[in-house]
Amino acid sequence: MLNDNIMDDHSKHIQFFVGSLIEIQRLQLDLDENQIPSLVKNNFQSGITSGFYGGSPSQVELFIFQKDKEKATPILEKFKLDMGI
Repeated sequence: MLNDNIMDDHSKHIQFFVGSLIEIQRLQLDLDENQIPSLVKNNFQSGITSGFYGGSPSQVELFIFQKDKEKATPILEKFKLDMGI
């Protein structure tokens, strides 16, 4: 019997981009416009909120689902070109 709670490889999050919070927020807007959900991991902000230092403000991580990588890659390339990175 197949268990519906088991995630396949396509439903896993993958790290897609690392940059400043401003860069991440801009890229998220571009992804949102194309119906690609994303997840932000900001260890620096989490550390400040918790009362200790952790991470770097320029090392915010953006994750997407593995299944969206092919659709998201051209968006990332255009973003990098527009931002000069």
